Amino acid sequence: MATETKLRQLADKGCPVYYFYSSERYLVRQAVAAATRILTADSDEDATVLDGVAPEIEQLIMAAGTISFFGTRRVVVLPEIDPAAYSDKDLEELNSTLSSLENAVVVLGSVFELERSKLKTGKRAQKLIAQCKALGYTEELAKPKPFELKMMMIDRAKEQKTTLPDGAAAALLERCGEDPFLLENEVDKLCALSGYQTVTAAMVAEMGTVSLEADVFEMIRMITAKNATGACKKLQTLLRLQQEPIAITAAMIGSYVDLYRVKLGAAKRKNYSTVFKDFGYKGSDYRLKRSAETASHYTLGQIENCMQVLLELDQSLKSQPTDDQILLETALCRLAMAGSGR
Repeated sequence: MATETKLRQLADKGCPVYYFYSSERYLVRQAVAAATRILTADSDEDATVLDGVAPEIEQLIMAAGTISFFGTRRVVVLPEIDPAAYSDKDLEELNSTLSSLENAVVVLGSVFELERSKLKTGKRAQKLIAQCKALGYTEELAKPKPFELKMMMIDRAKEQKTTLPDGAAAALLERCGEDPFLLENEVDKLCALSGYQTVTAAMVAEMGTVSLEADVFEMIRMITAKNATGACKKLQTLLRLQQEPIAITAAMIGSYVDLYRVKLGAAKRKNYSTVFKDFGYKGSDYRLKRSAETASHYTLGQIENCMQVLLELDQSLKSQPTDDQILLETALCRLAMAGSGR
């Protein structure tokens, strides 16, 4: 996202239109909020917010045409506009209004679907983007990469005079996912837990938000390291937290499917990024990167054996009266054996 310095420079130059768009809603909200805050900083007036995917053009015309009592340009915000929700006629009128602003600055935001790593923008969206680019400032907001999120967390901890080592930051990212808002909240919580000293990986494991996928992947890494005892202890923790056995099994199956896909890709000399695109994964390819590291310890045949174990586990959980914990622990031991046999 554009830095605050960049946004201030645009504001000082009298930029009349700001348009931010992305596949990630939180990024759009963050950028729209930052631009709005800077544009209203020198005024006692609040911005006029027109909510909805297709605010009426009359509302925009009225808000943009109103002269500010304080002699400043009125800030009008359309935080989540969807160009496709307008007719061609209304979109033309919207573009015309944006090109004739005199008393207002307009900040717009849009969320589009991601298709094969590219934003799925239709003709109307492209027209609006082109118009805003011609009139002012537009920015496609790319999802932060894992290393950028780690730096963001480390910097946030540093602002609170707390040390967040790289290893702890990586553990937090793996455990909680890649939502910056959630990560910031987790960093704040862990800084307080550490007494504003040093956050450790153990603190992340103990107090971090529970992520079934992350816990299951950690369990699989223990199996890969031939640590069946540790994997069983992790399983017991998940069951104490009332995670459903079928949900645990589903997450395990998903993880081994990832291993199988990246292993197949490696056999065809395709890296995890190519596998990510070919199979239409959403979000970041960080998960497949970790899967590729784990898959390197297996042969293709071993992963196939592991998947057979999981298929039988799934069938047993849904059909046999045997205790679920016993079935899961037995499966973990079988997975350890299947992963070590040639």
